[in-house]
Amino acid sequence: MKPFLIQQLERYAERLKELDFLLSREDIMGDMAQFMKLSREHADVAAVAGRYARYLQRLSDLNSARAMQLELPETDEMHALAGEEIAEAESEISALEAEMQRMLLPKDPQDARNAYLEIRAGTGGDESALFAGDLLRMYTRYAQSQGWKVELLSESPSELGGYKEVVVRIEGDGVFGQLRFESGGHRVQRVPATETQGRIHTSACTV
Repeated sequence: MKPFLIQQLERYAERLKELDFLLSREDIMGDMAQFMKLSREHADVAAVAGRYARYLQRLSDLNSARAMQLELPETDEMHALAGEEIAEAESEISALEAEMQRMLLPKDPQDARNAYLEIRAGTGGDESALFAGDLLRMYTRYAQSQGWKVELLSESPSELGGYKEVVVRIEGDGVFGQLRFESGGHRVQRVPATETQGRIHTSACTV
């Protein structure tokens, strides 16, 4: 990894220590606005610092495995095990480098905003309405896993279940940034609950 990126990552690790100290101070905890601001920064910084810590650990593992392999004859069973560890560490290090470079890219200020999610059944009749219901459950469960709040604003249920149209508001940290690319057409091919002869139908919804 390039030296200037390592320098940035080191600064994240140092900033995390500073934030841990600040958030433990009574005067900060007594100022809710300041506390929330620092807490949000802490979450962002901790995500990067955590991946960097893992990166450093895997670099150490890689160097240890390489040193072990050099000391052992090729006929030794541990030589082969060291080779497996080297391959695994190199693969994870490569993935971590790519992930951290993405995390260091400048963020769009809009990414932190809440979002309105609209799901409308498209082609496919009743089956598309069922698909819309499936999509809503999927997004709702994902939101719950992220600690986000989901509020149902409007709905137009179909007779067989699902929705012709449904609108929800999702509130939480980084909602818009994570869901912004979900907009567009969504399609599924399956044997629907409305099918009696086992034929595969194609249904679509817009998000």
